[in-house]
Formats: sequence, C-alpha cells, structure tokens
Amino acid sequence: MQQQKVRVRFAPSPTGGLHLGGVRTVLFNYLFAKQHNGDFVLRIEDTDQTRYVPGAEEYIMECLKWCGLNADESPLVGGPYAPYRQSERKPIYREYAEQLVKAGYAYYAFDTPEELEEMRTRLKTEENPSPQYNHAARAQMKNSISLSEAETAALLKNGTRHVIRIKMPDNEEVSFTDLIRGHVQFNTSTVDDKVLLKADGMPTYHLAVVVDDYLMKITHAFRGEEWLPSAPVHLLLWKYLGWEADMPQWAHLPLILKPDGNGKLSKRDGDRLGFPVYAMNWTDPKTGDLTKGFRENGFLPEAFVNMLAMLGWNDGSGQEIFSMDELIARFSLDRVSKSGAKFDYEKAKWFNHQYLLNADNNKLATLFEPVLKEKGITAAPEYVATIAGLVKDRCDFVNDIWNHGFFFFQAPETWDVTAVKPKWNADKTQFFMDWASVLETLSDFSLASVEESFKTLATSMNIKVGELQLPFRIMLTGGKFGPPVFNIAETLGKHETIQRIMNGLKAINA
Repeated sequence: MQQQKVRVRFAPSPTGGLHLGGVRTVLFNYLFAKQHNGDFVLRIEDTDQTRYVPGAEEYIMECLKWCGLNADESPLVGGPYAPYRQSERKPIYREYAEQLVKAGYAYYAFDTPEELEEMRTRLKTEENPSPQYNHAARAQMKNSISLSEAETAALLKNGTRHVIRIKMPDNEEVSFTDLIRGHVQFNTSTVDDKVLLKADGMPTYHLAVVVDDYLMKITHAFRGEEWLPSAPVHLLLWKYLGWEADMPQWAHLPLILKPDGNGKLSKRDGDRLGFPVYAMNWTDPKTGDLTKGFRENGFLPEAFVNMLAMLGWNDGSGQEIFSMDELIARFSLDRVSKSGAKFDYEKAKWFNHQYLLNADNNKLATLFEPVLKEKGITAAPEYVATIAGLVKDRCDFVNDIWNHGFFFFQAPETWDVTAVKPKWNADKTQFFMDWASVLETLSDFSLASVEESFKTLATSMNIKVGELQLPFRIMLTGGKFGPPVFNIAETLGKHETIQRIMNGLKAINA
C-alpha cells in the first residue's frame, strides 16, 4: 500500500496582525512538511464576516513571505484543492451540515438571540455561571429536537432564521493520540452543542476545519493547545461524517507565555513591556492604531525564524543557531515540549545579534538604507557596507548601525573634551598639527599606513601613543566611542580625517 503524501495546513483568520505564536505554528507545519517532502497549504478561514478586516489577508501573506515560509498551495498561488478561502467554499458546507441533520447527529435551532439570553439568565447559578446550549438545555429550546417534524418543516419552509448545531452525546468518552501529548481523553458532557452552520449560511470553524481538512487531504494538523477543548467536537464530526479513517494526526503545540510565565503572551504584554509580538507592523484600519512588528524593529527574518523554532522545541544537542536546512533536517515532534515556552525578548535580541555578526555587509547596507533615507543622508552602498562591518559586533538590530556609527555620516559639532583637557599641552597640539601635514603626503591612506605614521611621529616627539589615541578618537567621533580609531580614519578617508583633526584641535584648545 502506497504511503499517503504528507499534507499540512495553516488556516488563519484575516482579523488583524499575525502573532508570533501563529508564525511558530506555520514554522512547525513548514518544517514537518519539507522534512517529509510534503505540501504546506495556506487556507484562509474567513467565515466570520463580522470580524473580517480588510488588508489582513494580504498582511498574512506578506508576513510569511518575509519569513521565507512560502505555501505550496494558497489563495495566492492556487492549487488542486482551490478555492483556499472558506468564504468562496460556502455552498460546500451546507451539504455536509444537512447530511449530519439527516443522520441524527445535528439539528436545526431556531432560537432568537433574545431567547438564548433568556435561557442563560434562567439557568444561571453559582455552580453554573455560564449556562451552555447543551444536552440538558436543548429540550427546553426551540429546535428540531424539541419541536415536531411538522413544526420544524413549517419553520424551514417559511425561511425562519436558524442555525445547525451538533447534537453532542451525553456522558460519552472520546479520545485520540496527540503527537505531542500522547493519549488525550474527554467526556462529551463537558462540551455544548456547538453551532456548525450559522444563520447566514457560513460554517463555523468546527465544521469548516473538518470538511476542508478532509477535502484537501490534510494528513497532519498542528494547532495551538487552546484548541484542545474543541477536539471532542471535531473527533465526533470526523466520525459522524464517516471519515474517521482519514482524520489527520493532531499535534497541539504549547503556548508561548509571558516573560514571567504567567499566562499566554498577548499584544498588550508587548505594549506594556516594550517589545513586538507581531511579525510585522500592523495598522488597525478602523482605529489607525499601529502595533509594531519584529521586522520593523530591525529583526532579520532568519533570526526571527530561528528564535521561534527554539520556543518550545530543541534537538537535544544544545545547539541554538540553525539554518533553515538544518531545522528541516532536525525538527521532530517528539522534541516539542508539552509545557508552554516563556518568551524572552533579550534572548530574541541575542539571536538577532548572532545573525547580524554573520550577515553579509552589503545586505546590511541595503537593510540600513531606509534609516539613512529617513535622516536625509545619501551614502554610497560600499561605504555603508564598510561601516556595517565595523560596528555590527555592537548591534542587536540593523537600526543600531546608526547608534554606533552615526559619526561616519556626519561630522561632530560638539566634542567631549573633558577627559583630555587636564593632560593637554602644547606638545600634543603640535603633534596633531604636524601629523595632519604628514597625512596630507600619504599616497596610501590605509589603516596600516595611517597607524604607522601616527606611532612613528609620536615616538619621534617622545609622546606616549596611548595619550594621543583618545584625543584622536574624540576628534573623529565627538566622544569616547566607536570601533578601532584607525579603522575609523581609514573609512572616513584622508580629507575628512584631516578636517576633523583641525576642528577637534580648536575644540580642545578653546
């Protein structure tokens, strides 16, 4: 018998920004699919039209593109099981919902919102503060179980608004084997009669996810552990529709927790603690509120993906830096933790720093270009690449190139001379005047040549080199910072270095 091809899917709702937990779900799906030469499917679950946000779908696509997690099938690229937007598959779902009603596994419910609210108020007790539409309540409500066939038929004929609910059995045990958690068991009495088809004809997640996973031949379904309580409904739907043998293997991923480990990481936590939780900037089209993303905060996509892989997974070797090919080769579900993973922004920055250190300087120059543009500065790409190479060991983000190398783009206007003034004298002034003349004559303005001329002159004037290097640094940068001082001079070039020496001398002697 031929082994079934691995097919996984990510099915986001286009309702807003993409949380890093969502991207991690994509990543684990993607790694598993690629490791098994399978297909990664992107399906848009836009059945809740009241929550649909214009632009959110395009935003999701752009996020995945930035991360390099491109789908084999999606609304954008198409595929053999199109359409991949649930709103475009609407007619499909009613057929299966009606099939469930006919088989006695679901029923029509005609209750109005007011009647539902009245039921919740009536049945509310201290022990049951949030009454549900379940096996106990259904007999008291207006549905095809409590009504006669004739009454039900009349309501349907008159076009009375209704939903279709699953008829959850009372006190049955249902179970499955989770690829991460092992044996998981539920009692059906703890689950209400979920709506499967809404009054507008759109399916809920519960029906749509089962129907689409079956029709799209999904073999493995990875989702967050917050979906575990819905598992009994989905298990029964696979059974009731006669597809139990085709049910995908499930893996419920651990939550990404707040830094203190106390609960699921949310956008509010990011706002409160000052770090992003979305992959990219997201602007709410209704309020105009901007939520910052990892991309705009200066993260490299490779670092972001690597960091996400380590949230709840490791290969047991202690290695933390992985290329995408290494992740694909080494990923395994048996190394995914059952417990939640605390998000540590300092650790996320560490990942980015590691990737910056190893990044091509020309690539960094390109990524840094928007920062220079924003500041109205024009510089040759080769020049920017050289600067990136000099300062990246001090940077966590691409944007930090400015913080550690701004003096390469603009000459100092103020100089921190307090550290050198007390030991300053006429000999040192004379040294820099004479050395500026020497620099003018250099045909080779390389680091080695500049440093050699500096030390030779200092020795001949009987001045300690160490006493001259800090003043030189302050002349070039304005302060006691920056990469090795002769590297700075070489990068600035002869004319700019001499000009800054003369300006610095004026400041020190003022």
